[in-house]
Amino acid sequence: MKSLIAVKIEIIPCLSLLVLTSCTSYYLTTESLKSQFNGADSTDLIPVIVRGPVGEQYNYLANSISIIKCIDRNGNAIQLENSPSIEMRVTEKNDKRTIFYFDRVFVNDSILYGVQSRFVSSIRRTIKLKDIKKIEIQDGKKNFDYISK
Repeated sequence: MKSLIAVKIEIIPCLSLLVLTSCTSYYLTTESLKSQFNGADSTDLIPVIVRGPVGEQYNYLANSISIIKCIDRNGNAIQLENSPSIEMRVTEKNDKRTIFYFDRVFVNDSILYGVQSRFVSSIRRTIKLKDIKKIEIQDGKKNFDYISK
């Protein structure tokens, strides 16, 4: 009979694999990201109210992009509806990875500005577009929904 620890050691990797493979990643080039924000400036940010998983509400300024144009791993064009659960993982040329909520990013000229936390809006990061190696987009399937946008 297996010990409880041995069972946990077998189950945890399986669950981790399931979580990692259950969300489809899509990709954006830096040029595509820049073009989707082309013509937008900080006056285009819109106030939103978001309901979280247990009913809590968050008020913040979000970008006005409603459809994210990206590609799947086979190079097929995909359009994702922007929502508070869409996550963006940016890998820099030095392999540093940063995760943002897509509706909390903004691109201006040569810089990506982003908020990394839904709960603490002061956790921000800027990344030079020329330093970006890869951009991945994924619906994190977190239970966040717009109440108003």
